[in-house]
Amino acid sequence: MIPSPRHAICLTTAVFFAASLAAALPSLAADESAAPIPVPSTITASDVRPHIEFLAHPDRMGRQGAGLAAAADYIENWFRDHKLAPLFEGSYRQAIPDGQTPAGALGTNLGAVIPGSDPAVRDEIILITAHYDHLGKRNGVIYPGADDNASSVAMLLESARQIAAMPVKPRRTVAFVAFDLEERLLHGSRWFAAHPPWDIHRIRLFITADLIGRSLGNLELPAVFVMGSERSTKAREILDRLQPPAGLEVARLGADLVGTRSDYGPFRDFRIPFLFFSTGEHPDYHTPRDTPDRIDYPKCASISNVILTTALEAANADAAPVWIRDPAPDIEEVKALARVTRLLLDADGAGTPRLSDLQRAFIEQVHAKTSFMARRGTVTAEERVWVVRAAQWLMISVF
Repeated sequence: MIPSPRHAICLTTAVFFAASLAAALPSLAADESAAPIPVPSTITASDVRPHIEFLAHPDRMGRQGAGLAAAADYIENWFRDHKLAPLFEGSYRQAIPDGQTPAGALGTNLGAVIPGSDPAVRDEIILITAHYDHLGKRNGVIYPGADDNASSVAMLLESARQIAAMPVKPRRTVAFVAFDLEERLLHGSRWFAAHPPWDIHRIRLFITADLIGRSLGNLELPAVFVMGSERSTKAREILDRLQPPAGLEVARLGADLVGTRSDYGPFRDFRIPFLFFSTGEHPDYHTPRDTPDRIDYPKCASISNVILTTALEAANADAAPVWIRDPAPDIEEVKALARVTRLLLDADGAGTPRLSDLQRAFIEQVHAKTSFMARRGTVTAEERVWVVRAAQWLMISVF
C-alpha cells in the first residue's frame, strides 16, 4: 500500500472504529426486501497461513530480487496446479518493460482466468487482484511485508482455488492478477490497465485488497474497511446484503476520504466500478516488524471469504455493476463522523488524548453539525463537501 501521512492513518482509524459502532444501524442504501447473502467460512485460517509464511519468510528478502522471483514462481505454480488458464496469450506472466532496452523488464504481473459459464455474459469480467511486491531490504534489514501484502495474496490464491474447484463455474468470467511494483507508484497495475489482455471496459468490477491481516492502529476493530461502493449501486447493494462471519463487520466509506492508496487507482480512472478492501495501517506497517507471527489469521480468512462471496455475487448477478459518475451523498459517512467526534470528545474527557481549546471547539462544532444531519437522515451535496473538508481538517489539526 502506498503510505499516507500519519494523520490520515489516524483519522481513518477513528472513522473505521465509528463505522463498526454504527454497524447495527440499518443501511439506507440497502433494499430491505433483498435476500441477505450469507458468507460461508470456505477459506480457513489454516488455508491462508502457509501463503503468508512463505511470502513473508526471510528467504523472500522482503519480496525483491531473487525473493520476488521466488514469489512469482510460487503464484504461477499455484495457478497452474489448480488448472486455471493463463491470462496473457498462453502465459501466466506479463512483463513490465523497463523502458531502457527491448528485452529489459522492470517487473512482472501474474494472471490467470476462469472463463464464465453463461454465453450471454461470459465476455464480462470480474477481476480480483492483490499486489505481491514489497520493500525488500533497507540498510541491510529485511522488510517482510506479511500484512503488506502477503495477506491479500493469500486471499487471491485461495479465492482462485475455491472458484476453480466449483463444478459449475460463475456466469461471468473471473480473472485473478497479482500485481508487481505497487510500492513503486502502482506501476504494475498502471501497466496492466494500459495493456490489458482484453478491452478494459469488459471489466465489470475490479476488486483489490491491501493489508487484510491486522487492524488499524492495533486497535481491537472487528471490521474491514471497503471503499469504492459509492461508485456502483450494485456493488453497494451486495455489500449491504452481506452477512459476514461472526466477529467481522463490513464498513463502507467513500474513496475520496483517503485518495489513491492502492491498485484501484488506474481502474477508477477508467471509470470501472471498484472495491478496495483493507483493515488499514498499523504501527508495524512498512517496518521490519510486519512479520507472519503478528497476523490475525482467522480475521484474514474471514475477510477473504467476504471478498470471495462479493466476487461470486457480482459474477452471477443478473445485472453487473455500473459506474456512477456523480455519487449521491451517503448519510452513513456523516453518522460515522458524528461518532468519531463523540469518541474524541469522550477520550479527551478521560485524558487521552488531551485536546487544545481550539481543537476541542472545532471538534464540538463538527460533532454538532454532523449529529444534526444524522438525526435528520439526509445530507446534501453541499453539506458533503463540508463533511469532506471537516474530515481533512481533523486530519491536519487533531491527528
